[in-house]
Amino acid sequence: MTYAEIFSEIKGQFMEADISDVTEHLAFQFNIIGEGSGIFYVEAKEGKLYVEPYEYFDRDAMFTCKAETLMKIAAGELDPVLAVTLQKLKVEGNIDKALKLKELIDKKGKRKKGEK
Repeated sequence: MTYAEIFSEIKGQFMEADISDVTEHLAFQFNIIGEGSGIFYVEAKEGKLYVEPYEYFDRDAMFTCKAETLMKIAAGELDPVLAVTLQKLKVEGNIDKALKLKELIDKKGKRKKGEK
């Protein structure tokens, strides 16, 4: 897959999350390594989610992994904490805020279940 295809897929996954109740500002940068390498960020701000294909210099946490790992995390098929434990995901920055990634993914799952 190309970076553009990977970014499009992951953006679609993240944008399904209902974060209207998230009042905390979160800014995550994702560095995809290997095939389809590239950088993008996810920002939760004032109850809205932004996913853009740019580097985010004032980030809370930075995640580095292969596209395959990130796709599984975004789809809710791989727990981000487990991915770190298995050394498939590298995290730098504010660990407390980095743990909020799981909450964003869980919100996506809840919204999807509620819509069905």
